[in-house]
Amino acid sequence: MVRMMTQEQCPHRNNVQSTEKPQVYKVGIYGWRKRCLYFFVLLLMILIVVNLALTIWILKVMNFTIDGMGNLRITERGLKLEGDSEFLKPLYAKEIQSRPGSPLFLQSSQNISINIINEKQKLVSKLVAGSRGVFTEGKMLEVKSSTGKLLFSADDHEVVVGADRLRVLGAEGAVFSSSVETPHVRAEPFKELRLESPTRSLYMEAPKGVKIEADAGDFQVTCRTDLRLESKDGEISLDAKKIKLLRLPEGKASTSGNRQTVFEVCVCPNGKLFLSQAGTGSTCQIRNNECT
Repeated sequence: MVRMMTQEQCPHRNNVQSTEKPQVYKVGIYGWRKRCLYFFVLLLMILIVVNLALTIWILKVMNFTIDGMGNLRITERGLKLEGDSEFLKPLYAKEIQSRPGSPLFLQSSQNISINIINEKQKLVSKLVAGSRGVFTEGKMLEVKSSTGKLLFSADDHEVVVGADRLRVLGAEGAVFSSSVETPHVRAEPFKELRLESPTRSLYMEAPKGVKIEADAGDFQVTCRTDLRLESKDGEISLDAKKIKLLRLPEGKASTSGNRQTVFEVCVCPNGKLFLSQAGTGSTCQIRNNECT
């Protein structure tokens, strides 16, 4: 049986508790832990200051502004780049232009290639400027003047020269493998004009006629075999003060009794020529009805 005692029945126990002091527990970091915490906080502050200083220095060096970075500016029309720039990868742009009043320079150690592709990503036009020259590839090439006049055009079917004059300065002239169509062929002043075909034939055709003039010199036609002047529906006129037929063969009398095959050339007052059968005397008067 347990016996319960009241507080009044144990007075000695209460006296002992009243004489003891209350215990106080300290809360916090002390000792080496506190020193390490202060060191890390100080190191973090130093890193923040250094990082902020480096950020400000980069912004200053790279010239970061609200409008852009360095020589690169962001405008309403796009990007504006000032000074020299170097592109290590392909550049895709809708329009490239220089500042007003300043030229635009494109420089490369290898070559400069301009490619134009369609919506199917297929190459349609190409321009390459390299060490060996300038090469272009496309369906058509056109060169126009500042006024919009066509100067040169080339495609698969024809090459058109729209300038008022085409000058060929080479010593050998111009060589054409096929036909040439032009309204006028003329040499430079005090220069000779020569049309020749060394191994083939030379044809000059025109539906309304071919006119050859030499106002201040001679006109010379030279051939190795035969020279033939033919007019199918008209006449051939030789208009000159003197007409010379050089190196004509001299005929000899024939004693054979064969049919007469010798003719003489008769000239009418109007310049018309006709043949008349030769006799002991001139027979041109007998056949003068050919002059009418």
